[in-house]
Amino acid sequence: MPREFPLAIHWFRRDLRTLDNLALHHASKAAKGVIPVYVVSNWKDEHLWTGPNRQSFLCDSLASLDKNLQVIGGRLIIRSGNAVEALLGLAAETGAQAIFYNQDPDPFGKSTESHLEESCESRGIACRGYHDHTLHPPGEVLTQTGEPYRVFTPYSKNWLQLEKPAPVAKPKVLATPAEIASDNLPTLEHWNLNPAGEQILKAGERAAHDRLKRALKERLINYKDLRDIPSTPGTSRISQDLRFGLLSPRTVYAKTAKLLEEFPNQVGIQTFIKELAWREFYMAILHHYPHVLEDEFSPAWRGLPWDEPDEKFEAWKEGRTGFPIIDAGIRELLATGFMHNRVRMIVAMFLTKDLHIDWRLGEQFFMQHLTDGEIASNNGGWQWSAGTGADAAPYFRIQNPWSQTKRYDPKGTYIKRWVPELVDVPAKALLEAPKDGKPIAADYPLPCVDHKTERDRTLAIFKRHKQELGRATL
Repeated sequence: MPREFPLAIHWFRRDLRTLDNLALHHASKAAKGVIPVYVVSNWKDEHLWTGPNRQSFLCDSLASLDKNLQVIGGRLIIRSGNAVEALLGLAAETGAQAIFYNQDPDPFGKSTESHLEESCESRGIACRGYHDHTLHPPGEVLTQTGEPYRVFTPYSKNWLQLEKPAPVAKPKVLATPAEIASDNLPTLEHWNLNPAGEQILKAGERAAHDRLKRALKERLINYKDLRDIPSTPGTSRISQDLRFGLLSPRTVYAKTAKLLEEFPNQVGIQTFIKELAWREFYMAILHHYPHVLEDEFSPAWRGLPWDEPDEKFEAWKEGRTGFPIIDAGIRELLATGFMHNRVRMIVAMFLTKDLHIDWRLGEQFFMQHLTDGEIASNNGGWQWSAGTGADAAPYFRIQNPWSQTKRYDPKGTYIKRWVPELVDVPAKALLEAPKDGKPIAADYPLPCVDHKTERDRTLAIFKRHKQELGRATL
């Protein structure tokens, strides 16, 4: 069967895999030869929305991808700078007649795609984008009246009922021309960054599939019971793999659904599938309401008065608040580029409800340090904790760090792993604020605030804002 194009470009972005890659699959079917390319961003030094952990994982994933492409007759071409200019330049240089890519779920990526499509149209280059980052496009899961969901439960009921797309085949051969010039694979030096976390997970497609296999074999059966226990390996640990597209959501769902067939009505597996739906719910929120990156999702909470960041914010960022569960979470993040999801909620609510610091500052800090930093999920989680987001915790639901510790780390196992000053402290002393005015340990700080006092203040702030909003709408 004749191919549509002699030569096409596949633009890698957040789909750094050869298996079950929709755009790469279609490019290999439509063109005799495929040029795989990744365009490295040209920002330098600090960035508000990323940092060395994620960039290091990206670099290692690109190196792994290049090796995987070589097995099927391709090789990864690296260019840098403005993505549209780099892609058009590559097309002009090679005579490629088409550009294939998987669509980005974030506003900046969508804007780039629009520019690329317009530029390709004016040059007679075919430009084909595919929905690959979620199982269902945001416009596919809507209410009966065609409106986007604002609450998760009805969204998830609809999402669960929809037929899921099957994985697609890996290309057999790409036939990338050998003479095409390429920049070197990037390292942290490209962005003037130094390594941060010391225990970043192994990157690459094979490592991601190994993690998925481990989750399916060892973790999903007990997922519901163990996922909230930070001292236990009870979560899937594939979030960064979905973020960078080392795994496709189709593959993850298909393998999980097969496991559910083996263990029907197994609550742990069902709970994990709902977490996949949460991921897509937040991406749908970002798609339909992109203002959430700037403002509160709920109009009722816009304009809330937040405190100016001070020394308590600095203590929070360094893991020295005097609240063991908070400090353990931050130190895990700084050391590994990861923070357990239950702890993320506790840490985020502490910043917004105990320290009264704007959730946007916490959102930015997480994105700078998380290897799995996903804009939609991170924003959704922070606005949930702040009480301002879609289907968020009510403003009056304010988690107590001490009671959360008692519930999820009663023996202090997680805390002692990440806060060595507390290794010899009895577990009971980690479950409540010190009452004698003395620190829990000699070299550990006293709590930077009194939780009850700050809880009462938060309730008053939200109630006052609600009353003022009511008067303003009269």
